[in-house]
Amino acid sequence: MSLFLPKLLCKKSIDEVIKTVAEKVLVLRFGRDEDSVCLQLDDILSKTSHDLSNMASIYIVDVDSAPVYTRYFDISYIPSTVFFFNGQHMKVDYGSPDHTKFVGSFKTKQDFMDLIEVIYRGAMRGKMIVRSPIDPQNIPKYDLLYNGI
Repeated sequence: MSLFLPKLLCKKSIDEVIKTVAEKVLVLRFGRDEDSVCLQLDDILSKTSHDLSNMASIYIVDVDSAPVYTRYFDISYIPSTVFFFNGQHMKVDYGSPDHTKFVGSFKTKQDFMDLIEVIYRGAMRGKMIVRSPIDPQNIPKYDLLYNGI
């Protein structure tokens, strides 16, 4: 768990943040405090939060405390990072089948910062989906659980 990032503990607080964060990218990291990959991602998020404070607001959500959102975003792998802008869910084309969330940890702080900048610039132009600037080799690969059903 990151001591420097605010934590959202219930659906109501998540709803409130989604509605009130304006003109910034809202970053919601879904995961568990004791998971090692979540801790690695939290470290990257906390180190970049100050640099990105003009473009992004970053929050941590425990998957067990918000089962409604866990089901809604189909979070079956943790950590998963979801992005919003002015209350709208922002999608990112990572070259994977799922554009709704980033699964896993970012390899570097710069990868995360570049992604936030691209989402911010795209959202300011009215785009709801943007192409990821992250090198495809730095994007974790996973298979969809229900592929082919």
